Amino acid sequence: MMMERKKTSSCERDLEAYLREKRSVVEEALDRFLPEASSPPARLHQAMRHSVFSGGKRLRPILTIAAFELAGGRGDCVLAPACATELIHTYSLIHDDLPPMDDDCLRRGRPTCHCAFDEATAILAGDGLLTLAFEIVAREEDLSAAARLAIVRELAVANGTLGMVGGQSADIEGEGATPSLDRVAFIHRRKTAMPIEAAAVVGALAAEAPDAVREALASYGRSVGLAFQIVDDILDVTGSQEEMGKAVGKDEERGKMTYPAVVGRDRAAARAQELADEAVAALSGFGADAWVLSEVARYVVARRS
Repeated sequence: MMMERKKTSSCERDLEAYLREKRSVVEEALDRFLPEASSPPARLHQAMRHSVFSGGKRLRPILTIAAFELAGGRGDCVLAPACATELIHTYSLIHDDLPPMDDDCLRRGRPTCHCAFDEATAILAGDGLLTLAFEIVAREEDLSAAARLAIVRELAVANGTLGMVGGQSADIEGEGATPSLDRVAFIHRRKTAMPIEAAAVVGALAAEAPDAVREALASYGRSVGLAFQIVDDILDVTGSQEEMGKAVGKDEERGKMTYPAVVGRDRAAARAQELADEAVAALSGFGADAWVLSEVARYVVARRS
C-alpha cells in the first residue's frame, strides 16, 4: 500500500482519520514482518505475536511515517524502520512487565506475555522482537545502504545503555530514593524521550533528508517524548485500570521517580503542555505541512490512556 503525503487543515477529525489509516498500514506490515504463529518454534512466535498485537496506539511507527512524509519521503521503504520502532518498544514492554522489573500481569487490557505464556518464553519473545527489528531494517532494499546504517545506529543508541535500557536501569536504582528533578529528567530523557525522538529521526533518515530537517524533527521528538512520559506519570495517579489497560498507582507504591512526585500534578501538567508547545514550535519552518505532527504533540498531552 503506497502512502502519499497528505495536505489538509489541522483539526482533530483529520488527525483521527490519519491515525486510523496509518495504524492499519502498520498493523498489516507488522503481520508481514513477524514469523507466522505456526512457524517453529511455534510457542515463541505465538508469544511475540501476542504482545505485538495486543493493541496499542502505534505512536512510534506513526511518528516515523509522519516524519518521513514531512521530510519529503515517498513509498513504502519507511515501513520497515517504522515497524522496527514498534518491535523494539514491544520488546521493552515485555521485559519491563517481568517480575524482576515492574511485575505487571496486565498490559493493554490483556495478560502480559509472561502471564499468558511463561517467564522464559517472555524473555525470549522480547529478545526475538529486538533482533527482528534490526533484521527488517537491514534487509530493506528500497533504502540505501547509508540510510540503513544510519537508522540501525540511531535505533541502537536510543534504545541501548545510553538510552532506553540505561533509563530503565536508573529507574530501578532510583526506587525508594528521594525524588529530585535532575534524576527524574535523567530517567525520562533516556527511558522514553530518546526512543520517541529516534522514531521521528528515523523517518528523516529514511527520507534522506538534510541535516536541518533531521535536527528539527529530533527537537520535536525529544519534546514529545518527555511530554508523553510526564502525562504517563500523571495518569498513573489519576487514571483507572479500565482506561489505562494496566495497573495504576504502582509508581507511588514502588517509590518511583516521577514528575508528580517531585513538583506535584499541576506543575507536571503545565510542564507537559510547555513541552508540547516546544514540539510544535520546532516544526515552524515546515508551515501547514506539519499539521499531523503538531496535532500529535497536542494529542499526547490531552490523552487519557
